[in-house]
Amino acid sequence: MPAEHPDNTLDDTRFWQDDGADKSLEDLAARLEARARTGNPMQKFALRRCQLPGINLVNAHSKSGFKLTHSDLYRADLRKGHFFNVDFSGSSLMKANLEGANLHCANLSDCNLLGVNLEKCKLENVTWGSELIQEKQARATRNIAEKHEYYQQAEEIYRHLRKVTESEGLFEQAGTFFQKEMVMRRYQMPRYSSQRIISRMVEIFCGYGEQPLRVILFSIIAIIFFAVLYLLTGITESDHLLRLNFDNSFQDNISQLLKCLYFSVVTFTTLGYGDLAPTGWARGIAATEAFIGSFTLALFVVVFVKKMTR
Repeated sequence: MPAEHPDNTLDDTRFWQDDGADKSLEDLAARLEARARTGNPMQKFALRRCQLPGINLVNAHSKSGFKLTHSDLYRADLRKGHFFNVDFSGSSLMKANLEGANLHCANLSDCNLLGVNLEKCKLENVTWGSELIQEKQARATRNIAEKHEYYQQAEEIYRHLRKVTESEGLFEQAGTFFQKEMVMRRYQMPRYSSQRIISRMVEIFCGYGEQPLRVILFSIIAIIFFAVLYLLTGITESDHLLRLNFDNSFQDNISQLLKCLYFSVVTFTTLGYGDLAPTGWARGIAATEAFIGSFTLALFVVVFVKKMTR
């Protein structure tokens, strides 16, 4: 039988932290609102399965919101609740129903968000934290099966967060969640598998399609790298060999480097004006650069269009 508490003790911390206390009261939401307004700490509250639809925990007379930290809100009904600037950090919102709630400026860092319903929520300026607790748990365990399960849960959470932020028009945040979703999926792959290696390369190269500037940075680095190779192996200009020569003056070598850089640009972009031509080993290098360049430019267009049209 659940523990009974007389009405005059409902504001007592022991009642709110007692998982066995009867919290099926019709005015439970009003009592929790009143408790919040007292300014007393609200930590480790046991609110599993509590019916709190429409609850208002907005601290209207202060710049800082109420703190409902490290609390258990498993399967709590919080539909259309008002939680502006509320600090939920460390709490469990597992399978809680927050449909239509106002979470503007709320702090959800270190919360268990597995199965939470955030449909139609106001999610502007929410503090999500740098990582999910499932990620921390995955790193902490050495059990492969448990590690895989935690990463699978994290992927599921990030997928849901991506969808709800997209539906709210928060595309930058949705892009961040998509990247993390892909990372969690990668961690579930065999450690040295080709799939995992390719996935890691895609992340570095373009952030899973969310970082077009990474493609530009890669292009610049590649162009400079190949320009140095051309300077070492040599290219021709009207039958005159352009190549690094320590017997030449510093200015002459810099001039040849700039010409190699120009040749690298037109090769990378597959323009090929014909005023400069590779010779010897430089031919294979130029073919490799042209292949990489055509692929990179096509990828940049795809990534850029995806980013701009989301």
